[in-house]
Order: sequence, then C-alpha cells, then structure tokens
Amino acid sequence: MIDEEIKKRLVLALDVEDIKEAKELVDSLSPYIGTFKVGLQLFCGYGLEIINYIKEKNSNFFLDVKLHDIPNTVEKASYNVIKNGANFFNVHATGGVEMMRAAKKGALEACEKYNKKPPIILAVTMLTSISQEVLKNELLNDNDIESLVIQLAKNAKKAGLDGVVASAKELKAIKKELGNDFIVLTPGIRPSWSLADDQKRIATPKSAIADGADYIVLGRAITKAQDKIDAIKKIYQEIKEEN
Repeated sequence: MIDEEIKKRLVLALDVEDIKEAKELVDSLSPYIGTFKVGLQLFCGYGLEIINYIKEKNSNFFLDVKLHDIPNTVEKASYNVIKNGANFFNVHATGGVEMMRAAKKGALEACEKYNKKPPIILAVTMLTSISQEVLKNELLNDNDIESLVIQLAKNAKKAGLDGVVASAKELKAIKKELGNDFIVLTPGIRPSWSLADDQKRIATPKSAIADGADYIVLGRAITKAQDKIDAIKKIYQEIKEEN
C-alpha cells in the first residue's frame, strides 16, 4: 500500500541526460512520487517534451530553474512557467524582494488568464553545495549560513512567496521564525544507506520530515539505483520507522 502522506512529500529530481530515461522514471515511479522535479539539465535539453509527458501522467511537476534576473524579466518568465502548467517553481531569494514580488505577480496573472490553480512559489536560500568555508572564503560573506538563510526566508515571506528551498540543517530555525505554514522544501536528502555525493549540508528522509520538511527532494539514491522500486520502498520504510 502507498502511504499518501509520505508520497505527497516526495519530490524526485529527474537529473538525467536522456529523455527516454526520464520518461521511464516517471512511468515506473509515479505511483510512489508526489512531484517530479525538472531542473536545468533536463529542461535545457528537452524543455516542454518532458513537462508535457509528466502532465499526461497526472503527476505534479516542479520547474527547478531558479529564476534570477531583473524583476521585469522574472515576471514574464514566471508567467510562462505557469502558462506551461508548473505546480511548483522557484526563484533565487538573493534576487531581492522586488524580484520575488514580480515572480508572484507574473504567475498570478497567468493563473487568471488560463484558469489555473495558483502554484507553490519557493525561494532558493542557499545551495546545499555551499559550505560555511565557501560562503566566507569565496563569496566573502562573514555571516553564518543559518542566519543568512533565515534573513532570505524572511524576505521571501515579505514578498508573498509560499516558502523556501533550504537545507534540512536550517529547517527548525525557519519553522520557528516563520511559522509552520511557511513551506520548506529540502534538497540534499540522502537515505542512510546512500552516498553524500557533492552535497555538503545533507540529511536523511526520516530526519528531515521529523524536523518539519514539507517536501523532500530525492535524486541519485533512486535514479542511479539498480532496482529503483526497491530503493523507493526502502525510503518509505525508513520514514515510517522514524515517525
């Protein structure tokens, strides 16, 4: 039996090179996954082809292109994102409050014109590949990551967005500062039996959900597994054991 409460929290990153492989992942895993994430890797190669395929399967899709530009450009891009049927999309919080407000404005205009349900719009706070050392030595920012993430989350809420993309390490602090209704989607999720790969600030599915994640992003632990169904079933079991 599929646990619908777990399913709706699970987002699978379709970070693969080949459209055939992406479609096979959607076909086999749609019973277990609430939302499929289409990022730059796949979108730049196959664009609307994979998006339309996901929609044909009646699955949610999250367009993970992290919009970051001047407000007018982001407003127009957001309009087109919704025109093409995204249930979720994101922008970079570092674009500022005005840019984030423009993203919402463009999205809502498209919703009204095309009679679509308003999407979940999230702001990316700090990439999970960024460590404290990188923040300080390469980005020349002396803030600790958590305080910076909290400020960016506050800006996102001020702009009227639904929530943020943030590491599980900042989950509790975000929920404490901004409330349980403020959505947090958490990347950098690795089951206890998988490798960390290039992520620095990671967590297991069970710990992220226990700490309040509304959505968790899964990737290579499933997409690179020899038996993908077995891998997702193991993740379901891991979450259930914790909660």
